[in-house]
Amino acid sequence: MGTFQKKVIFEGVATALITPFHAGGVDYDTFGRLIDWQIAGGADALVICGTTGEASTLTDEEHRECIRYSVERAAGRVTIIAGTGSNDTDYAISLSRYACEVGCDGLLLVTPYYNKATPKGLIRSFTAVADATDKPIILYNVPSRTGVNIPMSVYTELAKHERIVAVKEASGNLSAIATIAAELSDTLAIYSGNDDQIVPIMSLGGRGVISVLSNVMPKETHDMCRYMLEGDVKSAAALQLKMLSLINALFIEVNPVPVKTACAMMGLSSEEMRLPLCEMEEANRAKLAEAMRRNGLL
Repeated sequence: MGTFQKKVIFEGVATALITPFHAGGVDYDTFGRLIDWQIAGGADALVICGTTGEASTLTDEEHRECIRYSVERAAGRVTIIAGTGSNDTDYAISLSRYACEVGCDGLLLVTPYYNKATPKGLIRSFTAVADATDKPIILYNVPSRTGVNIPMSVYTELAKHERIVAVKEASGNLSAIATIAAELSDTLAIYSGNDDQIVPIMSLGGRGVISVLSNVMPKETHDMCRYMLEGDVKSAAALQLKMLSLINALFIEVNPVPVKTACAMMGLSSEEMRLPLCEMEEANRAKLAEAMRRNGLL
């Protein structure tokens, strides 16, 4: 492994923050309280308008306002990363430019979903956004949602861009992630995109996690990452395994349905979400509540 040549956006846990709704609109009062609570709880960064933030059902106006509001509310206390990827590259550029203008610290760009671009198309799309903006970029590989996996050849090419600095890997494929770590450790920082793989990915040199779990357990998720960064694998693994039942329960239905339900159970926000997402099945809700009780959240 060489020496990392680019600025690292964050180390530790970035909470992929939920977007709270009330009466059909974004509830900014609650959003502000969640941002403050996350910072107090030890989150190292916040991802705004990611998958967990229901970005795909936000209007353009809401998407922009959530980013602007979060930068203003955080007021430099924590790193703000804006989810600005799209299956329309021109729209991703527009959104990314806006996020940079209002002062976000970095961008999270998901692979264009539904279109299923070729490797050449992925390189051109991500490069177009990187060329049009001035903040560091994290690529987001989540084939289970987008229908396309970022191959190693694409990572190798994109890693040459000065502003493409990291990848959020949610493929679940540890062998592929190990290859990224082996070949691109000096140009692409790796973040776990799966809460059940924080310790394994960080053991390969990952810098942290972009997390759903930390919506409800920010301190413990931060601590797990901190232990790994300090080389205390035993303590980190103990936390990973202690919280595993909760992590699994948070994905018992499609994210962010369970985590939004959990936040509501904890009195952090309303349970309201937008179709096509809807309330949990009762049996799954009971399993989630049980896992939360086991972790001292209820």
